[in-house]
Order: sequence, then C-alpha cells, then structure tokens
Amino acid sequence: MTTKSRFPHMLAPLDLGFTTLKNRVLMGSMHTGLEDHKKDFPKLAAYFAERAAGEVGLMVTGGIAPGLRGSLMPFPSGLFNRLQVPRHKLVTSAVHEADGKICMQILHGGRYSYHPLSVAPSAIQSPITPFKPKALSSRGVEKEIQSFVRATRLALEAGYDGVEIMGSEGYFINEFTTTHVNKRTDKWGGSTRNRYRIAEEILNRCREEAGKDFIIIYRLSMLDLLPEGNSWDEVVEQAKMAESSGATLLNTGIGWHEARIPTIATMVPRGAFTWVTARMRPEVNIPVITTNRINTPQVAEDILARGDADMVSMARPLLADAEFVKKARRGRPEEINICIACNQACLDHTFKGKTCSCLVNPRACRETELNYLPAKDIKAMAVVGAGPAGLAFATVAAGRGHRVSLFDQSDEIGGQFNMAKKIPGKEEFSFSLDYFRDELDRVEVDLQLNTRMSAEDLAGYDEVILATGVHPRQIDLPGIDNSKVVSYIDVLNRKVRIGPRVALIGAGGIGFDVAEFLSHPDEEQAETSPDTLEEFAAEWGIDLTLQARGGVEGVKAQPPKSAREIWLLQRKAGKPGKTLGKTTGWIHRLSLRNRGVHMLGSVTYESIDDQGLHISINGEKQLLEVDHVVICAGQVSNLDLFKSLEGRGLSTHVIGGAKKAAELDAKYAIREGSELAARL
Repeated sequence: MTTKSRFPHMLAPLDLGFTTLKNRVLMGSMHTGLEDHKKDFPKLAAYFAERAAGEVGLMVTGGIAPGLRGSLMPFPSGLFNRLQVPRHKLVTSAVHEADGKICMQILHGGRYSYHPLSVAPSAIQSPITPFKPKALSSRGVEKEIQSFVRATRLALEAGYDGVEIMGSEGYFINEFTTTHVNKRTDKWGGSTRNRYRIAEEILNRCREEAGKDFIIIYRLSMLDLLPEGNSWDEVVEQAKMAESSGATLLNTGIGWHEARIPTIATMVPRGAFTWVTARMRPEVNIPVITTNRINTPQVAEDILARGDADMVSMARPLLADAEFVKKARRGRPEEINICIACNQACLDHTFKGKTCSCLVNPRACRETELNYLPAKDIKAMAVVGAGPAGLAFATVAAGRGHRVSLFDQSDEIGGQFNMAKKIPGKEEFSFSLDYFRDELDRVEVDLQLNTRMSAEDLAGYDEVILATGVHPRQIDLPGIDNSKVVSYIDVLNRKVRIGPRVALIGAGGIGFDVAEFLSHPDEEQAETSPDTLEEFAAEWGIDLTLQARGGVEGVKAQPPKSAREIWLLQRKAGKPGKTLGKTTGWIHRLSLRNRGVHMLGSVTYESIDDQGLHISINGEKQLLEVDHVVICAGQVSNLDLFKSLEGRGLSTHVIGGAKKAAELDAKYAIREGSELAARL
C-alpha cells in the first residue's frame, strides 16, 4: 500500500518535452573550490553523485569559466578547450550512473574577476574586487560571445545534460543589461534592447550549437537591488527574449554581490523573494525556477502549491543533506539535516579561496575522505557534554555501531547552540537541535540529561570523549563585582532584565549577537521569530510593488530603532566586527549601525561603579552612564573534568570548545566531533 505524498507538488515530475525531470528540485549552482583543480574532479564527481543518488531532479555545477578573461580567479575552473573535457566527463558519468541529470553553469566573471585581465562593457571597477576591468571593443564583445558558444559545445561533448547561462548577480551578462555598468553608446549599450542584445546573441547561438534536445537554463536578474538596475518592464522584456531565444528554463537571480541588501543569510525570511518569480511566471510560457532561502520540503511545497514557480532551487540545503529529496519522498522530513543559512563553511570558505563544506555536515565536499563506516570493534563510549561537538560525535559513533552514552548537566541538549538560537535572525539554529534529537533516537544513543559526571563515573568505558564546552571569560577590572555587571549567558537566558542603557565589553561574535538581542524589545525576545517579508523589505528598502528601478531606487530604508541605547566596545583598534564572517559580517555591522548602536574600538576599560562604565579612547576619558555592563569577552575551555581524569589510564579525547575555546565555533566543533567518531 502506498501513502499519499506530503509534498506532491515538490515531487511531481516536470516534462521539458525532450526529457523529464523526476521532481521540481533544482540543486542550484554553488562554487565548491573542487572545480578549480584537475586533481579534485574525482572528489567533485563523488559530491554530485551522492546528491544525484539523493534524488535531486536536476543539478547545476559551480560557475565554469568559458575563457581566461571570464575566469573568476587566475587559475580558472573552466571549460574552454578539449583537454579539459575528460575531467568533466568524470562528473557527468558519476551523475548519470546515479540516475541524475546535471547542467554546467557557464559563468563569465566580468568585472567581478579577481585578476588583471578582467573585461566588462565599460571600464568601471567593482567595489568588491581589486582590478579595474578593460572595456571591451566590439570585436572583444564578439570573442566573449563565442566563448559561451564554445563552452556549450564542450559541455555537450563532456556529457552534460545542459548548461545554465549566468545572466545575474552582477556578473558579465548582467553588467551589460544594466546602466549601472554599461555606459556604451554602440549597439551593445544605450537602449534596453541594445543592453540585452549580448544575452540574446549568446542564447541564440548556444541553442543553435547544442540542438533542441539540450537543457539551457537562463539565470535572469529579476531584482538587481541597485538604484541603476533594470525596471520591472525591462526584466520582463529580457525574460521574453530568453524564451524566444531558446531557453528551456528561466531561473531567478536576486541582487548583485555589491548590493547592500542581504539575500540568502539566516536573517532573511524563508522564501523571501519568491514573490518576484510569481510576478514573472505569467509573463512567459517556459517553466520558471525560484530561489533563495528555501530550506525545508514544506517551504518548497508551499511555494509550488500556491503557484509562485514551477521549480525551486536549493544549493546550500543540498550541502547540508545530500538525501534531502529522498527523505522527503519517503515521508521522513524530520531526518533532514536542515541548512541554517550560516554561510560559515560554504560561502565564507568560497570567498576566501578555500574548499567549500557545511557547518552542519562536514562531509560536504569531502565525500571521498570522511565516511562513517560500520565499526569493526564495538566499544562502549561515554560522551560528556551535549553541545555541537558532543552531539556530532555521539550520533556518528552510534550510527557506526558503538554503544554510546551521552551525558549533560543541563536539562536540554545543545550547549552554546541554545544561546545562538535566541538571537533574532538566528532562530533556525534550532533546526539543527531538532535534527540531533531525532538522530539520537534513531541511532539509539543513551542520553542522560541533568547528569553531572565525575572521573569515577567514567571508569569502565572504552573511550571517554570530553565535549564539556566553555566558560565565559572573566575580566579583571575595578568594580567588576558591581551589580551592574552581568554575563552574556544570563542576558540570553533572560535571568536579568536589562535597562535602557547598556554597554557590551567585547565586540566579537558574542558581542554582536548580544547587541542584536538587546536591540529588540523584550516582548519580542520571549519567543523570537523571523521577520515577516514586509518587515524585512521595510528595514532594507525593497519595493514590493516593483515600481522602483532595481527594486530599490528612491526607496528609503526604514530600519527599526534599537529598543535600548547600546555601546558595543572592543580593545582592539579599528572598527568592531572585522573578525565576523566574510559574507555575513557586513550585514550584522550595517544592521546594528542602522539601529543606532554605538560601536567603538581602541577602548581602554578603566572601572565600573554606580555611575556606569569608565573608559578612555586614545587617552580621552569618558563615562558611559549605563544601567548594565554585559561581559562578552570571549570564552575559556572548561577542562575541570579533564584535569580530574589525568593519570587514571582512561582513553580520553577532548573535542570542541573544551579543546579550542573559539567564539561559538560550531563549525569547528561539529567537524572535529564527526572526524573523531569516524576514526574510533
């Protein structure tokens, strides 16, 4: 007997005429770093094969350059000669063996390229890259067009099921289509028709080259999020051009990389931009794909059910769980390891030139290196501490067959994740805890909460894993015992009611999180939830009616004012927040600045008394007349139990924050716990 699917729209096949996709899930393009080196293509093949086996309907590679000038880096991940075809065949063969389909994204970096050979429609340097591009001549434009055609031909030869032509996010084609970068007066610039002529030529010629039985996705920038972006009428005109020029599918692009509006980070509401795709869908007769912050089967199902799109694109959620679709089809969505949009191991790695991975799934992009194989020698293991490191170790080790007992003195699992999930904009961290709860039951971990373990209690176990986490770092300062002084833990656990004026000592990740928390009214803290679309659009200045050019021109952002007057302070010189994540740090800094939070560097802390916090900056003394001073000065490892175990002859391993007290570094903790569990 078969049961009715909980996600009938998401799991419905999509007939493209010459081929049928098994469901409505597209694994969107995401650069992993494995594309950049020939030696890593076997790893790339394994990465995509695992997701094909996980039943993704269609996948798109990370950006592949069609030529040297279009490459993002000096040593490109490209396909522009036949010598590169065999390495790509490794990928397509592995995907097809797993009954999947895959398209290659052709991405020309334009002025976003990190090398001195970059080219663009006009010689206007990007604010996020170090090189000024060369303005292309008419002949140069033709050469770049031909590079797309050549890449399409080679993709066909390499066995890809199609290509995605990248026309959004501020890359080469998108630069031509807007007046923001295109200042040309020849046939490639000026009027709307002239500006998108290059996209039309590329699509027509690529279709002619590939034939009719080949998927061509055109990724159209439907919302530039720049004042000089395209109007909605111009976007629609381009969409109709893409359809008439041979595009099989129309994918949604949102924002340029230089736009100062968040589009995919965790503080963005789920499905925040599907309304744009919904406006486009009736304008064309080819399937349209929507994207951005779609991370659960139910969110995808709802989007498709209400007719916002024909397909949903997810990239990071397929990093987090390669079996996302399979688990949904089997009616077990609770087993999905959900992407929490933290960007810490994926996009932050990519933009630093590191291989991509995933905070909640350290196997991502390491499928040939990190595997959880059945244990040959079954051991009894005690794990002390149910934070991210302990949870990762316990679930992997038990999944391999070990007998695992997990102890924590708290009444709930999660450790520092229970702090993170209380921060407005980070509510989805709770998804990871839901996942771990399910995994603990599934792999039969003996969970014992409200239990404080001693060295004597651990005798008799084959392996002892200490994941005891961290303590808040204490600081030595005159007046530190004043009643105004509180710990960030007490603040986040709502054990103290913070007054209207507050100073935070420490402006690292913890300080910024606490500042965000305190900038919201107390009534919102009682049960935090993501902003609504309307609230988000108002805060960042997005026109939901699409009357404004680029979705933002002339729209005044209306960020809410902080519920308190907050001073965010650090000893180090420079602006606070430089150590935050590369792709999300600017959002946190800008959000707090817009709310009126004071952020000061080069601060010397003098003393605390009933008047407030006494500081000096460059020798100038100041008094901050605050009601409370919150200590956010980092953490130290909790090694009390480890010290008492020394000399007892037990096989003991220290992981996570207990080993390295970095600021709430769940990425490190989960990876280390998983790796150790895979070895023992």
